[in-house]
Amino acid sequence: MVMLKQFLTSFAFVTLSVASAATYKVSLMEPSVVKGKELKAGDYQFNVKENSVVIEKGKKLQMEVPAKIENTNKKYDHTRVLYNEHQGKFSIQEIELGGTTTKLTFDNGVQTGGGE
Repeated sequence: MVMLKQFLTSFAFVTLSVASAATYKVSLMEPSVVKGKELKAGDYQFNVKENSVVIEKGKKLQMEVPAKIENTNKKYDHTRVLYNEHQGKFSIQEIELGGTTTKLTFDNGVQTGGGE
């Protein structure tokens, strides 16, 4: 009976660990646009879920946006925010999360590369 109780407790702990979102600190040096909403320069918490990211500043919710979450073969040394500039605004395209193999990609509806 004791062994069964210990197993159930361990199983519950593992389930809670998997179900919770991973949180990362991301500093934005420029005002940045994600899915049409502007974020002021500053420090944010990015709570990564299965198919979305909840962005908070302090304890205040800024937004929840869909994102592609990828685990790459490369471990990123530091957090890097990749922007696309369009009409003087900086849209976040990708964020490589330092100390992890996780990359977040946001579809902002803005084409990158050549073209007019």
